[in-house]
Amino acid sequence: GAMSVDSITDLSDNTSKLLEALQLSHPHELDPCRSRGKKKPLSLNPITWQVPQIVDRCCTHLETHGLQTVGIFRVGSSKKRVQQLREEFDRGLDVFLDEHQSVHDVAALLKEFLRDMPNSLIPRELYGAFLSTATLEGRAQLDTLQLLLFLLPPCHSDTLLRLLRFLAEVARHAETSWDPQGHEIPGNKMTVSNLATVFGPNILQKEKPGEKDAGALNFEDSAAIILVLQRLIEHHHSLFMVSPEMQCDVLRRLFQTDPDVIEYLLRRK
Repeated sequence: GAMSVDSITDLSDNTSKLLEALQLSHPHELDPCRSRGKKKPLSLNPITWQVPQIVDRCCTHLETHGLQTVGIFRVGSSKKRVQQLREEFDRGLDVFLDEHQSVHDVAALLKEFLRDMPNSLIPRELYGAFLSTATLEGRAQLDTLQLLLFLLPPCHSDTLLRLLRFLAEVARHAETSWDPQGHEIPGNKMTVSNLATVFGPNILQKEKPGEKDAGALNFEDSAAIILVLQRLIEHHHSLFMVSPEMQCDVLRRLFQTDPDVIEYLLRRK
């Protein structure tokens, strides 16, 4: 006699919020393959993959064409072409990025988008909390970062994960390597430290862009931002995983409030 729950729209708002706590629980669902739209079937990871098109397409383009580009994110770009791409995305056009677009233009577009977000990717109200983790070490630091990541809105969480995955992939190609035939594959020279230096101020912002003192950071804050982003890049996979214990806590709460949903999830599993 249980109620059928076949889509996220069949759930109450409170239940949906509880289910969001499970969004990071399953490794195979960390891939950006979640279906879009409220009428799609509910899965163990019920919310949709909420990454802005501009971020996903820039990352995909750079993963395809830019991993061997020396100095990616540090070499200058064409301001005119970057502005044109930005306006096309702003108008909601289906912008297709291919090999004809300059790697450096797409890299600059990604940085600009993150820098100019109305609320930074890591919300400003959490700026101090994230920076404070720079004073911690080892497991305590990672545990604290993970709890802070759980506070991010789903769209910020998904977008940050997509970006961190991409940056980790860039860093994996920083050093020169050789293919099976012995041909040299040039490294892009962008280590985790270099990437954290470039992206840190765009992701962790104390003030809104254009406000007084925006971008004017003291040395301690700058060093902390770089260190925190380094840790996020290096440990992004484990940081975005909910422990089995926490998962069970959420399921227990759901069992008290919405047992029909529990039955549905177990049936799907």
